[in-house]
Amino acid sequence: MLIKIKKRSDAEEYEITPQSLFEQRRRFIKKVGGLSLAAATLSLPPSALAALNINPYSKDVDGDRDELTAYKHITSYNNFYEFNTDKQSPAKLAGSLKTDPWSVTVEGECAKPGVYALEDLAKPHKFEERIYRLRCVEAWSMVVPWIGFPLADLVKQLEPTSRAKYVEFTTLFDPEQMPGQNRNVLDWPYVEGLRMDEAMNPLTMMAVGLYGEVLPNQNGAPLRLVVPWKYGFKSIKSIVKIRFSETQPQTTWNLSGPKEYGFFANVNPEIDHPRWSQARERRLGEYRKRKTQMFNGYAEEVAQLYRGMDLKRNY
Repeated sequence: MLIKIKKRSDAEEYEITPQSLFEQRRRFIKKVGGLSLAAATLSLPPSALAALNINPYSKDVDGDRDELTAYKHITSYNNFYEFNTDKQSPAKLAGSLKTDPWSVTVEGECAKPGVYALEDLAKPHKFEERIYRLRCVEAWSMVVPWIGFPLADLVKQLEPTSRAKYVEFTTLFDPEQMPGQNRNVLDWPYVEGLRMDEAMNPLTMMAVGLYGEVLPNQNGAPLRLVVPWKYGFKSIKSIVKIRFSETQPQTTWNLSGPKEYGFFANVNPEIDHPRWSQARERRLGEYRKRKTQMFNGYAEEVAQLYRGMDLKRNY
């Protein structure tokens, strides 16, 4: 039996990365410390990534294939109140944000507090690509190929003490770079938090890129959280501070609207937002609506975190 071995010269047109894009991605790898993203993944353009089963956590919903949301939708329709409250403005205004150099302050109940350059904070960790759904309270969703590393690895690096029950995150506060912060729509700076067991779950991710490229400013550059079973406002962007605490953090949206935005913010189709139903959602780029899945479809991995809790009270 003859077996044809495909030669490199037999590559299809969609498998060939333009030289300019290849060089941009090489600069990206160098920027985050020369860390190991899979070479095969980085050499593929976005159109080819859709055919790859990159992440075991990416699942079908409603019997449909979880198609990746187009890059143009992911990067042009954003919730980022630091720039503006509408969805289109962040992509237009976020160019004012300077992300290099960038540092993150670590405080609280841990053995290694201090001010870390982003490269030093990220360097010890292995980067990977994960396809996760992101569901927002406004009933829209997207499927994103994120690049980053597990938050659990970073937590271990910083060595929290036994008193650390929560991890708190803070976004940059700089109204000159982030014009939306000149408006009193929220109590700035933006603060979010997780319970320690949520932070240590393997799904929780610190992202620095998407679609094989550096994270765009409007998507939370240069460092953001991704918690795929929670509503999008928990996945805080442009992080400048990490604090370990014994008490539950006072988070921005929970303070702004405690009856609408709970601390836990788990995706739950049975709990309506006071002003609309959460039972269905619409993917960016689609017109039809889908049923919202409990925990955004990740119940198998995270439901045990909330065993015994009343999810209507702890919303």
